Amino acid sequence: MTATLTKAQRPSAAPLPDDIRVTQLRVMHSEWHKFWSLRSSYFTLAATLIAMIGFGGLFAAVTATRWTHMRPVEQAHFDPTAVSLRGFYLAQLVVGVLGVLIVTGEYSTGMIRSSLGAAPRRLPVLIAKAVVFAVITLVVTTVTAFVAFFLGQYLLSSHHIETTIGADGVARAVVGAALYLTVVGLMGVGLGFVVRSTAGAIASLFGILLVLPVLGEALPTDWATNIDPYLPSNAGQQIMVVHPDPSALLGPWSGFAVFCGYAAIALVLGAVLLRRRDA
Repeated sequence: MTATLTKAQRPSAAPLPDDIRVTQLRVMHSEWHKFWSLRSSYFTLAATLIAMIGFGGLFAAVTATRWTHMRPVEQAHFDPTAVSLRGFYLAQLVVGVLGVLIVTGEYSTGMIRSSLGAAPRRLPVLIAKAVVFAVITLVVTTVTAFVAFFLGQYLLSSHHIETTIGADGVARAVVGAALYLTVVGLMGVGLGFVVRSTAGAIASLFGILLVLPVLGEALPTDWATNIDPYLPSNAGQQIMVVHPDPSALLGPWSGFAVFCGYAAIALVLGAVLLRRRDA
């Protein structure tokens, strides 16, 4: 006769010691070290600095040189803040690639199996990667955006066409450039988990950021007026507009909120697929 143990009599698993228990903070600490252990992290962050500061300064210098030869209508619509931040067009591609690489790099090497083996619930890995990436990128791009802005205004001051950080909408545009780039990278992180291929995720990200606005311009005028402002990059870049059009469908912060929504969709979809698929 076999004895049947009641639920209260069944032995329970002993709790893990605190020094080996997997916590979100420890997973984030691991991702922090992994981020800084990759040469690609340093190369892409350096490329972001060059793109933002170098190209921003270049555009500002060229504008200052040709200012007296510009048509009155060009001078009337001149935005000194936008010129000094022009490097974000290239920087968004660099940051997006970095966001993809911190995910797909592990899939290509098989390291992702070790990461998910150490954190079997899986979601802490995605959260840790996103948080670590966002913090590092936001700090780097914020400093870079301010340096690019002040360098650009210094170069423009030779013709007294500069602006100041205290002018209406300028500080928001400068900080907005860093916020925009950070969200671009987070979208890359999400697509990395969705596609799990470096080439595929980068192509998807570039298509979303660069191709969709071009396709939007091909739409009939009535459609384009209502659709174009809600496309990801068009919506997100509103936060960098110093003097937004009052008649625009999306303002600076509402447009940025729409852009964050796209990044959130990519991350949520990545989280769902991470839970369901094999490593």
